[in-house]
Amino acid sequence: MSSAPPVIVPELCRIDATRLAAMIRGREVSSREVMAAYLGHIDAANPRVNAIVSLRSREEILAEAEEADRAVARGDAIGPLHGLPQAIKDLAATKGLRTTLGSPLFADQVPEADAIFVARMRAAGAIIIGKTNVPEFGYGSNSYNPIFGLTRNAYDPSRVGGGSSGGAAVALATRMLPVADGGDMGGSLRNPAAFNNVFGFRPSQGRVPTDTPDPFYSQMAVEGPMGRSVRDVAMLLSVQAGYDVRAPLSLDDPGFRFEDRLEEGGGELRLGWLGDLGGHLPFEPGVLELCTAALGLFERAGGRVEEARVDFDPERLWQAFVALRQQGIGGRQDAAWRDPEQRRLLKPEAIWEIEGSHRLTALDIHRAGLDRGAWYRAFTALFEHFDFLLIPSAQVFPFEAGIYWPAEINGRCMDSYHRWMEVVVGATMAGCPAMGVPAGFDLRGLPMGLQIIGPPRGDLRVLQAAARYEALCPWITRLPDWLDAAPAEVGK
Repeated sequence: MSSAPPVIVPELCRIDATRLAAMIRGREVSSREVMAAYLGHIDAANPRVNAIVSLRSREEILAEAEEADRAVARGDAIGPLHGLPQAIKDLAATKGLRTTLGSPLFADQVPEADAIFVARMRAAGAIIIGKTNVPEFGYGSNSYNPIFGLTRNAYDPSRVGGGSSGGAAVALATRMLPVADGGDMGGSLRNPAAFNNVFGFRPSQGRVPTDTPDPFYSQMAVEGPMGRSVRDVAMLLSVQAGYDVRAPLSLDDPGFRFEDRLEEGGGELRLGWLGDLGGHLPFEPGVLELCTAALGLFERAGGRVEEARVDFDPERLWQAFVALRQQGIGGRQDAAWRDPEQRRLLKPEAIWEIEGSHRLTALDIHRAGLDRGAWYRAFTALFEHFDFLLIPSAQVFPFEAGIYWPAEINGRCMDSYHRWMEVVVGATMAGCPAMGVPAGFDLRGLPMGLQIIGPPRGDLRVLQAAARYEALCPWITRLPDWLDAAPAEVGK
């Protein structure tokens, strides 16, 4: 750990997003004051972790904050993110703001339009200050790339911050953002949340619309919210969610705000513990023990936890995931692979995915789709007995910076760059909502997380269960050791 003096976190940067937005609406504090506090804190904290990239000029950001304050003074209708700073994950298009995907191929890309959910966040009043760092193209759960470098773990900067929403998770944990967006195909909202003691929510398929070139077949990756509290996550989901004609399989607006209904859903919770999937998944020593101890909080919250087992071969599930993932990635990036000049700029993991797609046949993809359907039926059958399913969010603790991905776990070799993340695949392949919640710290001070998985379209129920769990967590507000709290600056 660094011997540098601690970075002081301003009080305004420690207030949850929903309350801070209410303070701006109520004119208890100005957006300009909030923005100045955050920008100053980013200047002090970001060099240690490299979470926020492509930061816009201070003058432009403060000018937008001042306009947000004038809107409040005029009595204009304003949204739930009004006046709050937001940095968008660097895989999502941001109008007029560099969007690199972490790749040299897109180092100078400046989109002409926002992604759907980004436009909704702007409309809700968010002031976009920059981007959050990602792995190249989002491949792998370690946010490093040749343009911006490595994002380091919030609690131990000598270790990795996870990914692909690694910059977002680290920025939240270090209080450089009040709330954040992310995306998730293979755990990219859940794994970095686990590595940084924050919340990451993978919504049901279609809950948050995405405008992809293939809107009917692209059904593994989703966009979703991250936050320091369940209420903040629910608030951002309310902003992001709802049907859009550009996403024909997107779900209708639920007709309520998720954050307004978190206190509902009382009574006993029936919880199924999936553990290591009957010995199939290897874990670094300490991960299962920490997550098992966290199960006691569910019991204190009115839950009954039992062992659960899915009647399905986990290896069959994994191979179907790999095939469908390679098919999608290969389709998007085959042209770059076929150009020798572009191919030399691709990371090895991208080349592995693309070349794997070349070996697939149409029948292979058909069979993988059938396997996914069979998994969906077997997995969702468990919800006839359980309200929610529980499983760790990661198989290892944050590993040392400089390692691209773990080559082995507890003596078992990993046969691909993402095999070590297999624990997150079940919810992805079933299209179920899954909330990554903090599960505590090991003796080294390294964080871990736990997934709460709900039935299809059970997003609200998952958020309600997470809120009950959160109320009993003693480690939710724990700051990294290299950060310190400033004296209170504003009244509560």
